[in-house]
Amino acid sequence: MLAIPLAVLAALCNAITTIFQRLGVETAPEAEGRGLKLIRHVVRRPVWYVGFAAMIGSFGFQAAALGFGGLSVVQPLMVSELLFLVLILRVWFGSPLGWREASGTVLTVAGLAGFLAMSNAGGGTTFPTTGGWIIVTAVCTGAVVICVGCTRVSTSRAWRSAWFGSAAAISFALSASFTKATTILFTNGFWQIFGHWEPYAIIVAGLAGLVLTQDAFHAGPITASQATLTIVDPIVSIVIGVGLFGDELRGGEGALAFDAGALLVMCAGLFMLTQSPLIAGAVAHEHLGRSRREHSAEKVREASPSGR
Repeated sequence: MLAIPLAVLAALCNAITTIFQRLGVETAPEAEGRGLKLIRHVVRRPVWYVGFAAMIGSFGFQAAALGFGGLSVVQPLMVSELLFLVLILRVWFGSPLGWREASGTVLTVAGLAGFLAMSNAGGGTTFPTTGGWIIVTAVCTGAVVICVGCTRVSTSRAWRSAWFGSAAAISFALSASFTKATTILFTNGFWQIFGHWEPYAIIVAGLAGLVLTQDAFHAGPITASQATLTIVDPIVSIVIGVGLFGDELRGGEGALAFDAGALLVMCAGLFMLTQSPLIAGAVAHEHLGRSRREHSAEKVREASPSGR
């Protein structure tokens, strides 16, 4: 099934995006605020564009995956981003792996594999009705507004980051649903897609998710925002896939209970991974800075006549 490897490649690109976009917003002063002001800051940071290029690659792989599989298959696979994130930070920054990373990886893989093995029974090719789109778009938009509103009343930086992450996750899930609809339209001919509003809605929802993600990274610890970004997105996508596109989950109380249990195991693993210091952007930045300082110090010692 081509949807699986394509979704995994999209997740890898997302991991790269997270690293470089986090580095891009870390230097933003508090005076830059959030939203468009924050975007104006990061576009002046060359490192941010590496993350943006990876984000474009992720969208391409994700769109291709959605062309072969349903939302309830592709979006849960996107959580493997965290597994790649741990691996990249381990190899790139040389950070040791601890029990949290090992346990989180095992639980995430076990839960994800269990859900995919038991849940998917096909479907996902039903094109949404206008009424269905109105309900889903209204509910998702309302949820985003509520999440952003919660950031204004929360005094905790971690909670503010988590609320922004939730809003971004819902936006990305909605964008994925528009992408899925566009892939269905594409089967009727390339030029057919330009006569419908769904392809243009991808841009709106995607940009909203992009801005909210920058807000989440800037508002507080990445452990909080990454947790909600990776957990909320697949859950919302599964609901949209089943309710809007006709994704078929294996019936029966036993199968549905197993699906729910597998998702809980996966979410537990994701939460453990998001609490890992390897994934915290500040730690990654610290390792990068330390590496550069050690390299500079070595150059100074080599240039010194005494070798010290």
